[in-house]
Amino acid sequence: MLDFSPKGGDTGSDESGIKPICTDEQMNRMPAKPDSDPDRSPPSRGGLFRKYVVMFVAIVSLALAINGVSDIWFSYHEQQELLVRIQHEQAKSAADKIGQFLNDITAGLVWETQLSLSDSTLDEWQFDAVRLFRQVPALTEIVQLDAMGREQYRMSREAPDVIASHADHSQEAAFIQAMADKVYYGPVYFIDESQPYMTIAMAGVRPEFGVIVGQVNLTFIWDVISQIKVGKHGQAYVVDEAGRLIAYPDISQVLRKTDISGLAQIQAARVTKSNGSPDQPLQGIDIGGRHVLSAYAEVTPPGWLVFAELPIDEAYAPLYDSALRSGIVILVALVLAIFAGLFLARRMVVPIRALRDGAVRIGGGDLGQRLSIQTGDELEALGDQFNAMAARLQESYAGLESKVEERTRQFEAANQAKSRFIAAASHDLRQPLHALGLFVAQLHGRLRAAERSQIIGRIEAALSAMNELFSALLDISKLDAGATTVNITVFPVAQLLAHAETTFAGAAREKRLSFRALPSDAWVRSDFILLEQIIFNLITNALRYTRSGGVLVGCRKRGDQLRIEVWDSGIGIPPDQHDKIFGEFYRLGEPDRDRRAGLGLGLAIVDRLCRLLDHPIEVKSTVGKGSVFAVTVPLAPADKRAIEASIVPRAQPSLASDKLVLVIDDDPLVLEGMSGIFRKWGCRVVTADSDRKALKAATEQDGLPDLIISDYHLANGRTGIETIEWLRGELSAPIPAFLISGDTDPATLHEAKVKGFHLLHKPVNPMALRAMFNQAVKPVPRAVVRKLPDAEESRPDATSP
Repeated sequence: MLDFSPKGGDTGSDESGIKPICTDEQMNRMPAKPDSDPDRSPPSRGGLFRKYVVMFVAIVSLALAINGVSDIWFSYHEQQELLVRIQHEQAKSAADKIGQFLNDITAGLVWETQLSLSDSTLDEWQFDAVRLFRQVPALTEIVQLDAMGREQYRMSREAPDVIASHADHSQEAAFIQAMADKVYYGPVYFIDESQPYMTIAMAGVRPEFGVIVGQVNLTFIWDVISQIKVGKHGQAYVVDEAGRLIAYPDISQVLRKTDISGLAQIQAARVTKSNGSPDQPLQGIDIGGRHVLSAYAEVTPPGWLVFAELPIDEAYAPLYDSALRSGIVILVALVLAIFAGLFLARRMVVPIRALRDGAVRIGGGDLGQRLSIQTGDELEALGDQFNAMAARLQESYAGLESKVEERTRQFEAANQAKSRFIAAASHDLRQPLHALGLFVAQLHGRLRAAERSQIIGRIEAALSAMNELFSALLDISKLDAGATTVNITVFPVAQLLAHAETTFAGAAREKRLSFRALPSDAWVRSDFILLEQIIFNLITNALRYTRSGGVLVGCRKRGDQLRIEVWDSGIGIPPDQHDKIFGEFYRLGEPDRDRRAGLGLGLAIVDRLCRLLDHPIEVKSTVGKGSVFAVTVPLAPADKRAIEASIVPRAQPSLASDKLVLVIDDDPLVLEGMSGIFRKWGCRVVTADSDRKALKAATEQDGLPDLIISDYHLANGRTGIETIEWLRGELSAPIPAFLISGDTDPATLHEAKVKGFHLLHKPVNPMALRAMFNQAVKPVPRAVVRKLPDAEESRPDATSP
């Protein structure tokens, strides 16, 4: 065991190359903790060691077993193929010798067929027959038949000669086949049910010479078979086509006319003989009941089979010896693997245990613990990394308290900012609501036309203030949700500057401030609408915090970049607040007490849009003198063909009258308001609070609706998208449609974009509603580049996919 205590333990190293190092008593430590949970049992000290040993031994044993089994398998097949090849060659050699034995007999008979049957040749025929008997001891009888099949001469070793008996043999197979085929090999037959014989017949050179028939004693084949040695205990034998023994080492088996056609190797040989594959190994049981490995060869033309057999035990004895040697080698290798596994596992486990114990110490709070692992491999590198980690943890814990305090302060600041936001939102939203209530109360009394018009104008101003607040909140939520779509195009910056001057010149005059947007011939690559929103927010912020002087917008080229700068002579920004002004809900103050200044989200929106477009923004300011905000945009080559639309707001397009509009919303007040404003614009309006009622109302009209406007969330869990698609299917017409919703959930925006629906967010500005209506009922052709929408369409509350 290694001693990891700062003071204890021997400084010497063991075989694992690990030395405990005494730690500095002055090192910072966390409060000590127990090394282990008293309720938890300690881990097994030998588990990892045994695991490595067992794994190593198992892998080595598996490799040795696979190698041994594969060697035995291949040796088995190679040994079997070799034995079969040798036995087949022996059988083939015996078959060739038996064939030669028969050929010698047929050659002698051929000599006899060269003499005619006249009386003058009788002595010569008898002389040749006696000579043939001497040359071929297996011949026991010779019979000469004339061309008519009548017997003329008969000479036998065991009976007197018969001359001119004229016995009729014309119907016998020997005569018929010999006359037809010149040679006849008869079947094997037994005389006195003991000795095997066969008949060989040869036709004469000319038909009138007749046929000579020879009787052959097949016991002489035993001399050939007895000379064949198949291993130590093997044997060779011959069977005829019927499976009866013709020759066998034990001649008594032949004399008993033994039929072995039922043996498996005999039956298999007949099958392989018919298939033409005699080299296949055959296994079976011999006459003595032993399991044998057999091979055969055919003797032609009689069709006999010569078998060479070897007992299975003797045939596979070399294989058994090889398997035994392999087993001994595997056993020895296994023992070596166990010792090697023990050694290697110890070399690996000891450093790992040291790392584990060190981790326990560090987990207990002893961050001054260090390890020294000197193995010269990855474990040593791991130990070094472990020490580095402990050092970093020590440093981290040293400053943890200050970080916790800092995070606590940030959390409290965030809570305060949230509280300020809630208070500001409540105040800024209550202000126009309070004013609306007062103005509506005034409308109930008797008023002159001028007073009524003035109150209506103030109501519109209050609604505009509320709409701007909601739009700012919607902008920041869409940016945080990543739901803002970027459309990069190339356009002249002069269009943006001209639009800015047109938009803010009047507001500057109202505050008695000067406002100038210096012209520029530069072209930039950006999203026109988003870049315009950035510049407009900066200008709005500059006008809000400028009491005297004015606001100047200009451009400077810097290489391949263009800096769009907004200068003002306002109150300035203290240096310690340059970063804070881009935070949410942050305002320097309210110098003009204009509650429409919003919730302090203008510069937060600018910061998010600049990061979205990858346009760096810089700020410089001097308190009491003013500020300058600069946005850097990439320059682009001029493209005169891209100028197809003026960025100056288009005139309100004419609204097609007498259009039938179907409005669906589950809020009766919304239905009443939508119905009133569309009737004021000259449209026919049908309202409904559900899909079924909408279908019924649409079918009762003279024609199909020209436009469907639906709230996104309807009763019974239905959505406006589902309702519009269902109505289109029921009415069998692709009726234009768009959605209105107070839901700013990014999933809702995404679904509307995927389905191809425009989505306006509540509260909807009437001008934005009118612009969307015109776009839906009368589409405007798209230009080559993205055109700047009208002021109503570019407002944050007119959101489209």
